[in-house]
Amino acid sequence: MKTRKATAARASSSASPSPSPSSSTLPLLSNMPRKSSLFKHTLIATVFFLLAIYAFFSTFFHSPLSPPDSSSPSFLDLDRISSQENPNDSPLKVKVFMYDLPHKFTFGIIQQHSLARGGSPVPDVTTLKYPGHQHMHEWFLFSDLSRPQSDRLGSPVIKVTDPEEADLFYVPVFSSLSLIVNAGRPPGSGSDYSDEEMQNQLVDWLKGQEYWKRNNGWDHVIIAGDPNALYRGVDHVKNAVLLVSDFGRLRPDQGSLVKDVIIPYSHRISAYTGDFGVKDRKTLLFFMGNRYRKEGGKIRDLLFQVLENEDDVVIKHGTQSRENRRAASRGMHTSKFCLNPAGDTPSACRLFDSIVSLCVPVIVSDSIELPFEDIIDYKKFSVFVETTTALKPGYLVSLLRKVPEEQIIEYQKAMKEVRRYYDYTHPNGTVNEIWRQVSQKLPLIKYMINRDKRLVKRELSEPNCSCLCSNQTGMISSL
Repeated sequence: MKTRKATAARASSSASPSPSPSSSTLPLLSNMPRKSSLFKHTLIATVFFLLAIYAFFSTFFHSPLSPPDSSSPSFLDLDRISSQENPNDSPLKVKVFMYDLPHKFTFGIIQQHSLARGGSPVPDVTTLKYPGHQHMHEWFLFSDLSRPQSDRLGSPVIKVTDPEEADLFYVPVFSSLSLIVNAGRPPGSGSDYSDEEMQNQLVDWLKGQEYWKRNNGWDHVIIAGDPNALYRGVDHVKNAVLLVSDFGRLRPDQGSLVKDVIIPYSHRISAYTGDFGVKDRKTLLFFMGNRYRKEGGKIRDLLFQVLENEDDVVIKHGTQSRENRRAASRGMHTSKFCLNPAGDTPSACRLFDSIVSLCVPVIVSDSIELPFEDIIDYKKFSVFVETTTALKPGYLVSLLRKVPEEQIIEYQKAMKEVRRYYDYTHPNGTVNEIWRQVSQKLPLIKYMINRDKRLVKRELSEPNCSCLCSNQTGMISSL
């Protein structure tokens, strides 16, 4: 550019020299006719004006583009963007304060779970290990916010220690573990622990907190992963953002897609580490789980009746145990498709076990809600079949046998791409995604807080504007 400017400048200089204030030039100009002198001055000014215009356009419109900076992510590179470390004081991040709950709502429940199974009391309950089960999400979220903020770089939310700075307040109650403290214990062998009493005490404790009362609980986040968790107290905390596995046990005025966040079960099956393909997957369709369930889970017994005599189909009754988990892991890793019928409520842990096993989920649950659907298209790796259609003799196996090997491999590739979203131990996995989902609720929360301040309190016969009912129309889809 500089060369072109210099050449142009020399050319214009030789053609139309600029007037010099030297005495040798003045007589020449003074001897010219007045019109000629005026013309030359005009010509010189015009040349300089044109040069200035040329320089402007050369600088702003014709300069070569700089090569792309490899350190700057493409706007389509979502995985890299989500994992980048933003400054802790970024105004885009939501600030979360975690309550220091009395131990009876956290580690005390771990102690009670241990005592009910023959364990001994310990002097420091914070040394106890949280027991493994499918609703461990409450432990992973608690552990995440228990770390120093300096160890949480890359998280979508900032942990703050001053509640006055907080946008949201997290209540880390172990509500799902509380539910199963005495589960499966023979009569008289369990402890005297009461989940119902724990819920009542939690509600009383929350209602006594300054920050709960300040905004009527709208800016609080409470986890209730098991569909039955907090069932007694949910009416008292329904203004909060609820972290739930589905809405199967919640009324429309208690839970909604607008207000709450659907979270995945913690998978109990080991992730499949082999290659894509069907060479080592000899079974067409696999299911292992409790055959007899209540409510929506009655579909399981009906599917057993339809499928148990089909070739290339393995469908077994089995409850949660270490040996059954190992058998389920082997079955999922050696099957092309894994059946995912509704449980007592629309969701079940097997969907997430299937995904980490790269076993294509076959979802037979018309009212299911799925986690993270704003970024994950489940149709890319799952087969949805309406309940009434799935119960037609021969339909399901006929449908699946028509799926070509190439399509199954595409399903497997898609599952591997999203598998980290269902891994609570991944550094940029489920925990970060839950916090991202929670942070997106903040505008609505502020809306509801301000709306509450100016509305007259009244009983509503219909859900208010914070609610959105889940789909009750059924799935009309297949491959």
